[in-house]
Amino acid sequence: MEFLDMKRPTIADLAKAAGVSVSTVNRVLYEPESVREHTRTRVLAAAEEIGFYGLGTIKHAIKAPQMAHRLGVLLQRKERTFYRLLGEAITQAAQTYPGGGIELTLEFLEDLTPEKVATHILSLGSRCEAIAIVAPQHPIVADAIDSVLEQGVPVVSLIGPLTAKGNISFVGLDNWKVGRTAAWAFDRMVRVPGKIGILVGSHRLRNQEMNESGFRSYFREHNSGFTLLEPLPTYESAVVAREHVEKLLTEHPDMCGLYISGGGVTGAIAALRATPKRDDFVVVGYELFEDTRAALIDGTFSLLISHPIERFGSETIATLMKVKTAGPDAGVFRVTFGFDMYGPECI
Repeated sequence: MEFLDMKRPTIADLAKAAGVSVSTVNRVLYEPESVREHTRTRVLAAAEEIGFYGLGTIKHAIKAPQMAHRLGVLLQRKERTFYRLLGEAITQAAQTYPGGGIELTLEFLEDLTPEKVATHILSLGSRCEAIAIVAPQHPIVADAIDSVLEQGVPVVSLIGPLTAKGNISFVGLDNWKVGRTAAWAFDRMVRVPGKIGILVGSHRLRNQEMNESGFRSYFREHNSGFTLLEPLPTYESAVVAREHVEKLLTEHPDMCGLYISGGGVTGAIAALRATPKRDDFVVVGYELFEDTRAALIDGTFSLLISHPIERFGSETIATLMKVKTAGPDAGVFRVTFGFDMYGPECI
């Protein structure tokens, strides 16, 4: 009599069929929350294909952690009011997300050198199923993003778009439109066209580069009577911003306006307040919070362009959930939303 080989597939057989390690299969069985969703799904498909005896256990293990979504967000310096408020909005959006189950890791980075940013991106990517980051455009940062993407963790860029070999989603404003809107404001408010000083946080932050490009493009198209001075980087520092503004006002006393599209705005406000006010001097700033609101009220600022913070927070969480659910091969999501504008009479 001929007997059929009825040997049941082992964990080693399942690991080979799924293309993962034996330890990964064991974690799917006994610590499913520590394994990314797409890996658990791949192990389940392989188990069904080879007739693994513990199929029911794997199905339960995959279903159990589905309500837990480990999302990570990396913002810049916490002492900057804008990032603190954005962090609060993102946290609130995670807590009130329909269906719940979001485990949010929100971190702030003080050292903004590319090496430190890259290290933190790798660390956050190893602990989360999808991450959203504010980061400069730099080869070291792009390499870290690609490493995270290769691990199956989607990446969403906040505020400014980023590029790497892999696909990166984006949530933020249309920065080109922000720059053109700021230029339109100068064109309409300045009585006699002249020199405009420009402050940017960093030339590595693509949102500010795009702001400046849009700003210049408007004047090339509509009013060549303005002279746009070379943009000065503040490196997100109030001290540096104050020094730049003081120098601009000293070297260009005929300057008709100042466009602050980057960080360090409180330093710029201090420098402007230390000089006699001119009715014909126009200042357009970025982001509404306590200090900039006061600058609008006392006439230091003429106009503010700002992210709608609550909307930004909810769109960040919603997009992280989309990229996590869609998986690594779903392409990118680009979410842009309108910006707010504030003048002295409407705050």
